[in-house]
Amino acid sequence: CNNNDEFFHKGWDKMKLTVIGGGGVRSMFLAKSIAQKAEALNIDELVFMDNDEKKLNIYGKMAKKVSNLLYSKLNFILTADPEEAVKNADYVITTIRVGGDEMRVRDERIALSLGLLGQETTGAAGLSFAMRSVSALAEYCELIKKYAKPNCKVFNFTNPAGVVSQTLRDMGYDFTYGICDAPSGMLRSFEKLYSAEECSAKGEVYGLNHLSYFKSITLNGREIMDELIENDEAYEKTDMRYFEKSLLKERGGILNEYLYYFYYREKAVENILNAKQTRGEQICEINRKMTEALSKIDIDNNFDEAFKIFEYWYGIRENNYMASETGVKRQEPWHFNIYQKDFGGYAAVALNFIEIAQSQTQDSMILCVPNNGAIKELKDTDVIEVTCDITENGAVPHKFDNLDEQNIELIRRVKIYERLASKAIREKSIQCAVEALTLHPLVNSYSLAKKLVSEYLELNKKYTGDWK
Repeated sequence: CNNNDEFFHKGWDKMKLTVIGGGGVRSMFLAKSIAQKAEALNIDELVFMDNDEKKLNIYGKMAKKVSNLLYSKLNFILTADPEEAVKNADYVITTIRVGGDEMRVRDERIALSLGLLGQETTGAAGLSFAMRSVSALAEYCELIKKYAKPNCKVFNFTNPAGVVSQTLRDMGYDFTYGICDAPSGMLRSFEKLYSAEECSAKGEVYGLNHLSYFKSITLNGREIMDELIENDEAYEKTDMRYFEKSLLKERGGILNEYLYYFYYREKAVENILNAKQTRGEQICEINRKMTEALSKIDIDNNFDEAFKIFEYWYGIRENNYMASETGVKRQEPWHFNIYQKDFGGYAAVALNFIEIAQSQTQDSMILCVPNNGAIKELKDTDVIEVTCDITENGAVPHKFDNLDEQNIELIRRVKIYERLASKAIREKSIQCAVEALTLHPLVNSYSLAKKLVSEYLELNKKYTGDWK
């Protein structure tokens, strides 16, 4: 998270950045992040590609308008042609949802029907989502190898980022990095809590995507983790709200918010079953209604009206984040300020990597990369979520010793699941898929794993073909 002009070098080569999945509802957020940094990073061409042309002509057009408002010199292109999108690209962000919101709903309901957490990133539904995602992402990676610049890097935000990132690396796509804005979002919330400047908080993080632990948090170089754990206000104003103080003390650190599903499993399942809608059903309904309303608007000539519609519906979505699962709603009203300086979101994570690498300096950030000895209890090839040093040559994970054995045990268990899930997807192996879900802490049953795999294979047949 660099704010100093010394990081910006006007002599850098011009750069092309491509977003695959540019017709998603969060496209304006990406456009805002990129446009604000485009001049400093010498990004002169930005391509938003999506195979859903209806959504591309709504959310892509809104993103283009935001970009033009912020930096009109940026050549912003909308396309449904993936070859055109990646041709000569320097960097690519992938954020796709194969099967749409409706398939997420079905993924999660299948698990819930067996009394299991569905949640598409940490729960059983993640395997089903990954089954659909990986083959599509592999096709894009092949196009990138063929048409993008030789050193092009891919930042994958497609969920479940842990399984997807592991599988892509296992397939040999070593130019891919998993990104997530949850850890950086947590750090930003601590800065707000302390009324501190943006980018003043740093964290030492180890674990897996959506299953990571902060071992250290500093604010302007001062260690604050222990006082944060004791700070009652932090449990009201940050995503520490999902945990009890006693748990954080026992675990010796601050937890990624998605660890709620592991430490409060039965509460999460009960809350979801008692809620009127699952999170997936909420998002599906909100996105459908928002898209329906926006489809009646001339985006090019009536952007202000379209923006009001978007802000209304997305505000409902944002304020209900994790509410069904935890029973806790966010209190602050949500607004999208186009002109406010941007530090958050997964585009900001990708841009932070680009900024550090291009500046030929060294700085740290949290990324999903191969372990390479960072956590000695895991294999070198295991993709982990960890604080890394970023240089022009790539990402080097920090090394972590003397880690809490209970934290490591959960990490190891889920990592074995991710390894097996990767193998199942690559080899189309029913046995590996069953083994994977059997070991998953939120399934933990051979008989239930068999039922899940059977139903997910039937659900995904047109996307995955036959498994053996």
